[in-house]
Amino acid sequence: MSVTYDEPLPNLKSMSSGLLAQCHFADARTPADLAVSGGPDSLGLLLLALEAGLLVTVHHVDHHARATSGEDADHVREICRQLDVGFIRHDVAVTVGANFEARARSARRAAMPRGVLTGHTMDDLAETVLLNMLRGAGLDGLSPMVNDPTKPLRDLRRSALHEFVDSTPFIALHDETNDSRAFRRNRVRHELIKLLDDVAGRDVVPILARQAALLHDERTWLDDLALDDRAVSLEDADCRVLRTWPRARLRRWLRAQLRGADGGDGSHPPSADEVERAIDVVDGGVVATELSGGRRLSRRDQHLTLE
Repeated sequence: MSVTYDEPLPNLKSMSSGLLAQCHFADARTPADLAVSGGPDSLGLLLLALEAGLLVTVHHVDHHARATSGEDADHVREICRQLDVGFIRHDVAVTVGANFEARARSARRAAMPRGVLTGHTMDDLAETVLLNMLRGAGLDGLSPMVNDPTKPLRDLRRSALHEFVDSTPFIALHDETNDSRAFRRNRVRHELIKLLDDVAGRDVVPILARQAALLHDERTWLDDLALDDRAVSLEDADCRVLRTWPRARLRRWLRAQLRGADGGDGSHPPSADEVERAIDVVDGGVVATELSGGRRLSRRDQHLTLE
């Protein structure tokens, strides 16, 4: 599907100038790793990063979940050849089944270098807010991607990015799994947001993005207030002191202390249910509770142990 040129590639600067003003790229000549699947979002990321003057290396992950995935890798490799950009292919095995999106995301992040840039847009941010809301997330989950340096397109609308890509000679791939209603994000994207637009009588994506930015400011302030609390380790804390704290303060401290590792994805805070069960351990309601990742939080002589 790639287009091979017998003449110099067109100058994209006039096409991209308006979009670049909304992007959050590093200074020109800065080396940057980019995650490029070949779809319109990641292809737009690649073209805009080049126009911003970054020294780009493209990383493509082949999940081998579709028979045509190898053709996708060849397509992205050919575009990189035409653009004279470094290309690295990562092969991972992710079987189709339950929690495919989460498992594929973890596999991608484990395969690619830390800090790799992705083509997430404002629409992705809004979808993530809604998905996290459905999971019962707190402030962190309701303010994703805000000020995230790995999401330089977070203020761009998906439609504007796709329009830009369509105006170039490059052909974006279409992943049919993005149309499947079997995945919750796709239902949020294709059904829920359209319903919310209809109910609100307006485009809700910018509203959700503004709310996320406001909540990010709030949690940044709370994090600053909690700096001294974070210095108190789980093992050194006295449950008799912890029980005097306001519940919001204790909950936030436990969320920081009980973050669990996730392969290739840094770490994640515990679920709301896990935090409540941990509070029950602090309060003395139970002596121990099981946590994700095969961990166990227990209390003995008013002190906590995480095993």
